[in-house]
Amino acid sequence: MPYYMTQFTYSAETWAGLAKKPEDRTAAIGALLERLGGKLVGLWYSFGEYDGVLIAEAPDNVSVAAAMVAVVGSGATKSTKTTVLLTAKEAVAALKKAGAAAAVYRPPGR
Repeated sequence: MPYYMTQFTYSAETWAGLAKKPEDRTAAIGALLERLGGKLVGLWYSFGEYDGVLIAEAPDNVSVAAAMVAVVGSGATKSTKTTVLLTAKEAVAALKKAGAAAAVYRPPGR
């Protein structure tokens, strides 16, 4: 299954609620992903532009999009950013395909 990284920023309301009733969100996020055929690999909180990051496995982009619509639609987050991740093996396969495809590609303006 493909891997995905989602960075998220909670809304002020979500932080206020968590401050009043602290909870580990790992089980809730894991259950959502499992319902869509995926699996939570890990959840971490962070400092900086995003409040946290999660890594998930999912069967396809549609399943990940469904999970993001459910989360964003709940109002829990202020922003999210999801990135498809490639394993090292997949990256090598992509590089091999790129090398073969480069022979037919013409850069703009040339």
